[in-house]
Amino acid sequence: MYIEPNPLLPAGPRPTLVEPALESLLNRSMLQVQVIAELHRCGSWYEDEPRYECGLFHLVGSGRCRVECDELNSTTDLEPGDLVIFPHGTPHRLLDGTGGDAIQTSLICGEFHFVGSGQHPLSLALPSCMIIHASRASAPFRQLAATMAEVVHADFVGRHVLLNKLADALFTLAICDYSRQTVERQGLFASLADPRIARVLQAVHDHPGKAWTMQSMAALACMSRSAFAERFTQLMKVPPIQYVTQWRVTLAEQWLRDRQQSVAGIAQQLGYSSEAAFRRLFKRVSGLCPGRVRGEGPRQVALN
Repeated sequence: MYIEPNPLLPAGPRPTLVEPALESLLNRSMLQVQVIAELHRCGSWYEDEPRYECGLFHLVGSGRCRVECDELNSTTDLEPGDLVIFPHGTPHRLLDGTGGDAIQTSLICGEFHFVGSGQHPLSLALPSCMIIHASRASAPFRQLAATMAEVVHADFVGRHVLLNKLADALFTLAICDYSRQTVERQGLFASLADPRIARVLQAVHDHPGKAWTMQSMAALACMSRSAFAERFTQLMKVPPIQYVTQWRVTLAEQWLRDRQQSVAGIAQQLGYSSEAAFRRLFKRVSGLCPGRVRGEGPRQVALN
C-alpha cells in the first residue's frame, strides 16, 4: 500500500508499527471474530468458563474485574480497556474486582476462529493466555476499546454487526501490541526478532506460489543452507520447506471454501505443476480431499 507523507507529522523516517512478516500473515489470515455476550455485573460475582474449542476474549468496558487461570502465576486485575485473550479456549474464571462495591462492571465477550482445519502459524505462536493492558497499549488500541464500550450502550440498527467488525480490528491490534511487548517469544514471534528469518517469512507469505527451495530461502536470508535450516527450525519448530507446504495448504483451504477459483487454478497459483500433484499433497497434509473441503463451503473451524 502506498502512503503519502503526512505534512502534519515531523519529517524523517517513521517507525515500523507492524513487522512486515506479521503484517503479510495477518493480511492473508481468514480470521472470524464474533461478540457473543455483553455482561453487566454488580456486587460480588464470578463467572466460571470451561474449556472451549475456539479462542475466547473478554474486554472490560467499565468497572473492574479479576481473571484467574492455571497459566497465570496469580490473579490478575483488569481495568476499563483491558483485554484478556485465551487463544486456545483455556478454562478460566472472571470475578468481581471492586471488593463487592455497588459498581457495575461491563464485559464484552467473544470468540474467534481461523478458517481451516490445519495449524495456523499464529495458533502455534500465541500463548494460552495473553493480557493487553490499556495503560501500556498503543493509542489506536485504547481508542478502539473505548469505542466498543460506547457502542455496547448505544441503541441503533446494526449495532451487533458493528461490534463484530470492531472486535476484529481490536484483535488485530492486540496481536500487534503483543508482538512488540512480549519478552517470552515463541514460534512466529520469536522469528520476528531475527531480521533474516523474518525476511524469508514475509516473502513466503506474500509469494506462496514461488518455486521456493532451501537454497533460494537461504540466499534471501544471506545465510548458508545449513545455518538457515537450523535457525529457521529452531525458531519456527518446523523445517523451512515443511512450513512453505503448510502455508500453501492453509491458503488452499481458504480459497477452496471461498469457491471463487477452480482446484486447477488454485494449484497453479500455489506453484504446483499439475492438479493431480496438488490434490495428493493437499490430502496428505490436511487429511481431506479438495473436493470435500469445497463441498463443505464456508464454515468456522476452531483455532487449534
